[in-house]
Amino acid sequence: MSTDKKSEAFYNRLREQLEGDTEWPAPYLYKFIVPASLEKIAEIEAVFDGTGAQIQTRDSSKGTYTSVSIKVTMDSPDAVIEKYLQVSEVEGVISL
Repeated sequence: MSTDKKSEAFYNRLREQLEGDTEWPAPYLYKFIVPASLEKIAEIEAVFDGTGAQIQTRDSSKGTYTSVSIKVTMDSPDAVIEKYLQVSEVEGVISL
């Protein structure tokens, strides 16, 4: 299975789950792990610029990675997925 097919299946399941158990607009918590780099963190933060998101970062014990937690009110499951797709463009990012 190609990466695109895996991603498509993942996002379809996520959309179904979000439609089934959430009333929109609703707060949503994103979690990402990126290589410890201010540039990478800034790229992720830029995706959420102007959304009123609360962003917290925490470095790993060895300082090689940074976890980024973003709490933001989203309008719909599609809006949630759109942000995941935008963040996935950042090199080295892992979505949790």
